[in-house]
Amino acid sequence: MVRNMGDRGSGDPLALDADATIARLADCTRAAVRELGRRGAVVAVSGGVDSGVVAALAVRALGPQRVLLLRLPERDIGDAASDLGLELAQALGAPTEEEPITAALEALGCYRRRDAAIRSVFPDYEPSWRHKLVRSAPTGALITFSLVVERPDGSTERRALPSAAYRALIAATNMKQRVRKLIEYTWADQLGYAVLGTPNLLEYDQGFFVKGGDGLADVKPIARLYKTQVYTLAQALGLPDEIARRAPTTETFSLPQTQEEFYFGHPYERMDLLVWARDADVPAGELAPRVGLTPDDVEAAYWEIGRRRVATRYLHAAAVTLD
Repeated sequence: MVRNMGDRGSGDPLALDADATIARLADCTRAAVRELGRRGAVVAVSGGVDSGVVAALAVRALGPQRVLLLRLPERDIGDAASDLGLELAQALGAPTEEEPITAALEALGCYRRRDAAIRSVFPDYEPSWRHKLVRSAPTGALITFSLVVERPDGSTERRALPSAAYRALIAATNMKQRVRKLIEYTWADQLGYAVLGTPNLLEYDQGFFVKGGDGLADVKPIARLYKTQVYTLAQALGLPDEIARRAPTTETFSLPQTQEEFYFGHPYERMDLLVWARDADVPAGELAPRVGLTPDDVEAAYWEIGRRRVATRYLHAAAVTLD
């Protein structure tokens, strides 16, 4: 069925009753943890709005003393995120532990592998140089990636990233999410707790997570909430302002990086509407003025959304059990 943007009375297809949503998610989280036979919940907090909302929902569901907030900093992103995680824990009254993962990543070869991948594109690269990965503009064509490095004099340079170097770089940096998850489950085993995941609908639907890393969890409380809705809940939950308003980042590379330039190609406010409208069969020409794009640009975005779903099926797939 083809719908139009005015089908919902408020005119905002992502509007929700924040208080009712919080109550329902807290109830469902409590029930899920109990059904798993666990005594509480572990949440890895990054200083971002998603983990902040999940942490606050867990406290509502289980009580602050049954929720452990883990802060897992790493040298590429510094201590700012851990400091915000500590502020969140203090605001929620929940216990918290900090476990830096830099030494583990060093021992596993994360930085060595990463540096080798970067040097295949920038032979003179030094580990002290900041860097990030950026995608091509969303045109409806296949997505390509480039590597950006910042030299000691402050100048930046961008070069195309061949597929082999891209895979090597992603494989190395995915260790960060997997090591964090290892520590989460170690604490969960020690305490008899469940691990709560923090992906929102955009990340879950579009495969913006690492298999066996941040994609792994026992309960995912906000995986059916658009990012815009998560921000709404953050305000209603009274999270610290710096967390409730913090822009989405990748928390992976040393240069500041948005999720838009790395993965989605659009800011989250637009991306929410694009995903919603594609699934609601809203014509591109009708959505275009609402999101500030041309109809052709909307069609390109619709194509990318579908393409990512196909490309990331593997990330969602359970292990194949053979007879």
